[in-house]
Amino acid sequence: MARKKHYILPDVIIHGTADRGKGVGKSPDGLTVFVEGAVPGDVVDVFVQKKKSGFAEGNVERVVKPSPHRVEPFCDHFSICGGCKWQNLDYDTQAAHKNQTVLDAFQRIAKLPVGEFLPILKAPETRYYRNKLEFAFSSRRWLLPEELGPVNPEEDLSGLGFHRAGAFDKVVDVQHCWLQAEPSNAIRNATRDIAREQGLSFYDIRANHGFLRNLMVRLTSTGECMLLYSFGEDDPAAIERFLKAIHDRFHDQISTIVYCINPKLNDTVFDLDMVTWHGKGFVEEQLGDLFFKIGPKSFFQTNSRQAKNLYDVVLEFAALTGSENVYDLYTGTGSIALYAARFCQQVVGIEEIPEAIQDAEVNRTRNNIHNAIFYAGDVRKVLSPEFAKNMANPIW
Repeated sequence: MARKKHYILPDVIIHGTADRGKGVGKSPDGLTVFVEGAVPGDVVDVFVQKKKSGFAEGNVERVVKPSPHRVEPFCDHFSICGGCKWQNLDYDTQAAHKNQTVLDAFQRIAKLPVGEFLPILKAPETRYYRNKLEFAFSSRRWLLPEELGPVNPEEDLSGLGFHRAGAFDKVVDVQHCWLQAEPSNAIRNATRDIAREQGLSFYDIRANHGFLRNLMVRLTSTGECMLLYSFGEDDPAAIERFLKAIHDRFHDQISTIVYCINPKLNDTVFDLDMVTWHGKGFVEEQLGDLFFKIGPKSFFQTNSRQAKNLYDVVLEFAALTGSENVYDLYTGTGSIALYAARFCQQVVGIEEIPEAIQDAEVNRTRNNIHNAIFYAGDVRKVLSPEFAKNMANPIW
């Protein structure tokens, strides 16, 4: 008798969380099941999509008994786009399970003893908290159930939003995202409208061609806004016409517009030349009394308010006395290094991306910090015993 590939597994009790926000539970006969869309405390019927020795994976077919911690998602795109995983779980419970995930990493995976273990420091905002979002253009957006049916060759299937989880070539056409404050939604939606009005092609991910490829929106607590557009084709006239239309509509809200041409098979922009079309080509963020230059290639913590809380905790735990030599590995734009520099004798930051190190140097000068030094290169190669020995004494 052939084994069933897909089937319904009834009455699975979800007791925890697993990788990528999936619920993990046990079937009545003891089978471990990883379930997309389930939260701890649920009892669900599971549509099994994959079964291996000892466990199964699937999606929620029906919620038999909802968890007392289950809440109504506030986003219309929840469960469709790949942006959020736990909007259907209250935040206190989210924090508790994330706390357990970290503890399990030490105790169960690394097999390390754990002494004092403090609870997660929860974020003050759970909506509109990100300072950076990246959206993808697609010539073939993800179709909603009500859109399925015979394909009309005249229908516009373009979209701008997040990739659907598990579908690299499909993008959910996002109308309102709760992750980033305005003017993020207004700019994204206007970008889509202007592109369609101008007859510009959206990127075909499978065929690797198309004009509009990616959009990054970065906002700062200082009120600045950076846009980075990635174009799949180098068409100066079309680029000029498109960016001018964006700028004309949002000229009082956009600080700088940068673009790049990306003909590659991947979306990364770190190896591409950046062109500043409008403004200074970067934005500035503030953490405490420090200011940081952030360019289009810069890494920066995506939740600025939590970044400051994180850095404060790091300094509290480090208990620096002012005599230490501190290393900040993978320093990015030097934010942690410079935040700590005021409390130690010397700080050394190492980062592989040269543009980030350039920003770190600017940030050091901008904040009048003299006991920080930055190096560009692979940490594994730069941080040799000889390098550490040379850095053992302050070089100022």
